[in-house]
Amino acid sequence: MKRIATALLQMQNLRPYERNLKKILEALEHESSDLIVAPEVCLTDYDYEHLAEAVEFSEEAESVLCEATGEKTLALTRLAKRAEGYVNEAIVIHSHRVVHRQAKHKLFSLGEEDRYLVPGSIDEIVPFEINGVRYGLMICFELRFKELWKRLEGCDVILLPSQWGLPRKRHLEILARALAVMNQCYVAVANSAREDMAASSLIASPNGGLILEDMNTVIHGEIDLELVKKIRRYIKVK
Repeated sequence: MKRIATALLQMQNLRPYERNLKKILEALEHESSDLIVAPEVCLTDYDYEHLAEAVEFSEEAESVLCEATGEKTLALTRLAKRAEGYVNEAIVIHSHRVVHRQAKHKLFSLGEEDRYLVPGSIDEIVPFEINGVRYGLMICFELRFKELWKRLEGCDVILLPSQWGLPRKRHLEILARALAVMNQCYVAVANSAREDMAASSLIASPNGGLILEDMNTVIHGEIDLELVKKIRRYIKVK
């Protein structure tokens, strides 16, 4: 696979939960893209008042999404319950199964995530492979930490489900482009379109290129893996 058709779902993450799941299922059915990325906690939002309900719904939705995803690749995050507590867990689904799980390691204290959730282990932030393509994943606030960038060196594509706030909109755009150039890879950001969120869903390329759209509910672009190889061959940074 030399090119990956990509769709970013710029959703609002609002109740009722079923509406959010329906939007993702519609995208899986109608989008011809190989890769679909949805925003952070897109199924239930950060519904701290109903955590147990949100987790139960997310578990059921995960099974439904695994059945529907097929040969496409779908990335999103969901609220989950682990032995140590509630987490914000990224899942990547391909070929009817979850091929990667990763709990959010860096919690956003301004959003009170640390009051309700426990951090995932940094050891979960590792590259993983689908169809010969090397992927990495970070969740929203984690984009700010350069030590996490280093953990994903060598990835062809870094996925970033996000719920990034409007006041820091330019930070998201700048950091995502910087990560793409620094790690010589593509960065695919799917951010919430809620009124207090930044939107700014984007695909940043290793040569500084950018697909950015605030108004559309689905943003389309293409990941050119040959460009990744070319940039790394001619501009050696290791």
